[in-house]
Amino acid sequence: MAAAIAKSSIFFFFLCIALQSFCPSKAQSFIGINYGQVADNLPPPTATAKLIQSTSIGKVRLYGSDPAIIKALANTGVGIVIGAGNGDIPALGSDPNFAGQWVSTNVLPYYPASNISVVTVGNEVMTSGDQNLISKILPAMQNVQNALNAASLGGKIKVSTVHSMAVLAQSDPPSSGCFNPSFGDTMKAMLAFQRATCSPFMINPYPFFAYQSDPRAETLAFCLFQPNAGRVDSGTGIKYMNMFDAQVDAVRSALNGMGFKDIEIVVAETGWPYKGDPNEVGPNVDNAKAYNGNLINHLRSMVGTPLMPGKSVDTYIFALYDENLKPGPGSERAFGLFGPNLAMTYDVGLSKSTQTPTTPTTPVTPTTPNTPVAPSPKLGGWCVPKPGVSDAQLQANLDYACGHGVDCSSIQPGGACFEPNTVASHAAFAMNLLYQTAGRNPWNCDFSQTATLTSSNPSYNGCTYPGGGTLSGRLVEQEREREKSVHENSLSSIAPPKRQYYVLTCVYAIVNVIFLLQSL
Repeated sequence: MAAAIAKSSIFFFFLCIALQSFCPSKAQSFIGINYGQVADNLPPPTATAKLIQSTSIGKVRLYGSDPAIIKALANTGVGIVIGAGNGDIPALGSDPNFAGQWVSTNVLPYYPASNISVVTVGNEVMTSGDQNLISKILPAMQNVQNALNAASLGGKIKVSTVHSMAVLAQSDPPSSGCFNPSFGDTMKAMLAFQRATCSPFMINPYPFFAYQSDPRAETLAFCLFQPNAGRVDSGTGIKYMNMFDAQVDAVRSALNGMGFKDIEIVVAETGWPYKGDPNEVGPNVDNAKAYNGNLINHLRSMVGTPLMPGKSVDTYIFALYDENLKPGPGSERAFGLFGPNLAMTYDVGLSKSTQTPTTPTTPVTPTTPNTPVAPSPKLGGWCVPKPGVSDAQLQANLDYACGHGVDCSSIQPGGACFEPNTVASHAAFAMNLLYQTAGRNPWNCDFSQTATLTSSNPSYNGCTYPGGGTLSGRLVEQEREREKSVHENSLSSIAPPKRQYYVLTCVYAIVNVIFLLQSL
């Protein structure tokens, strides 16, 4: 009898190991927003819920668990991240009953009507310098996870924590990214927990702060996704064209270096203030509009980062509203995309009524005049880059084209036009695709005067460039409808893939076997 039980326990043990390594991949990415509440002039939660529904924002991150906001977002389809504050960590980490009560109070009354997808335990704890919090952060996460498991929600709601970029000891070049060794065993144990529960690693990259520490014109362009010479990673030879990708890839390198290549990264915060104190470098409307607008275009393009190509990192922009009671320099109170009157501070293209943002340096196509004019003839041929255009400009054109709803899957890994894997090749395909679907007007092949029309078919091997003849009216209409649909749906939130309770079942089975063996 004992031998049979022992064999069963071994089977369950290896089954558990096998299933722990399986984390379903997410079906699509999203753009979210941070909803801070350190203010005394915020609109009512019900008004905010309607505002969010009028945008293409897929998820909302709360720093706490305000029941009025969670209720207001019920049945909207908007995903919600709720947070347990740093002050709750000691009790959560030392008392499983407290964690159970926290889940009973802040999750169970609202889920599933309110689509809570993640619980963040603490914010930037590892770099807080508070050793009590640092020592309790992992037990707190584990206890919250156990409380969710007990409520049969362990596979539906993830448990994570949020880190600042200071968690890295080194981040430049990106390939050298590594965690601060002082975090050592705590970080490794935390990552092992996150791997086992398919929880994302959440990070706060801010190119704004990188620019403040190096306020040169070329650094600003690099931070704002504007044309620049790029920066070559001396370790890999990869040329980075923007700071956001470089920072995220530094985190990817750190995770890979510790053996956690399978843990997903989520950008919990990133943004740019639109005003600040007179002595602050960088905050103004043009820069904020350029950063957030170009970031959104970059994420929509699904180009990804050099170390994570072909997919976009799920990203929460900071922030929905200004927080007029936050301490610190003036910029801390000026990150909001919307004012307390619900009006846009500036337009970055998140409203469902506006198709695209207008950013100062994004390659734009001229608008048609307001006065009636004779319709322009639809041109044939193909739209290609002019000779001598820099890689930086081509990258901007690529982000712009793919960010406007055209189907860029052909130039993603596995696509017919992915090879050669160069900025020039990918940009040429995307620019032509936008020209063909946007109406074939002369201004659709402008790209800040870096493109031209040609009658020579640029198709090669199995990669076919659309164009050449006159596009039928029906096909034009179909492409426009598809473009509209892609744009409106590309940022919508979907429920995270369901995680089966295999791991929990394994643990329970092993525990039961141990008890049985002890009773023999």
